[in-house]
Amino acid sequence: MSDNEAEFREFVAARMDALRGLAYLTCGDWQLAEDAVLAALARLYVKWGRLDNPDAYARTAVVRAAIDETRRPWWRREQASSHAMPDLAGEDLIPAVDDRLRLRQALLRVPVKHRAVLVLRFLEGLSVPQTAAALRCPEGTVKAYTSRGLDTLRRILGVVPGIDEREEARYEAV
Repeated sequence: MSDNEAEFREFVAARMDALRGLAYLTCGDWQLAEDAVLAALARLYVKWGRLDNPDAYARTAVVRAAIDETRRPWWRREQASSHAMPDLAGEDLIPAVDDRLRLRQALLRVPVKHRAVLVLRFLEGLSVPQTAAALRCPEGTVKAYTSRGLDTLRRILGVVPGIDEREEARYEAV
């Protein structure tokens, strides 16, 4: 251990309680005060040995750090579990997430051109003419791809059971 490091350790041991008390008086919370002191000491350690008055620097750094701790947005501050709000019973969103994941996987199995039409029509909310303009194709093509894409999605998702092999081959050919 170097002489500078030994001096720093002695300084921290001698001044820790005073710096913690200063930080507490500045921010009014013991946990925030502890964080402020540790942040200030980390900055002090980097400059240790180059400062004329480390005590003055430490006091200033602690006060500034304590003020910064109180300015942190509430959602970034850690809070004790005793400050936690009680859980409110809410709607279970897991089935909706499962449905979205299942739909996404099914959509990836739809032919690319049909998928593009379905995404533009139903996820982006474009009309048939807008979709035709976006894809630079006739409106009739958009209507046909919409119908075929929805049929494919229904088949993949099992909504329309019993599609025979001839119809399945028709979907593969398109």
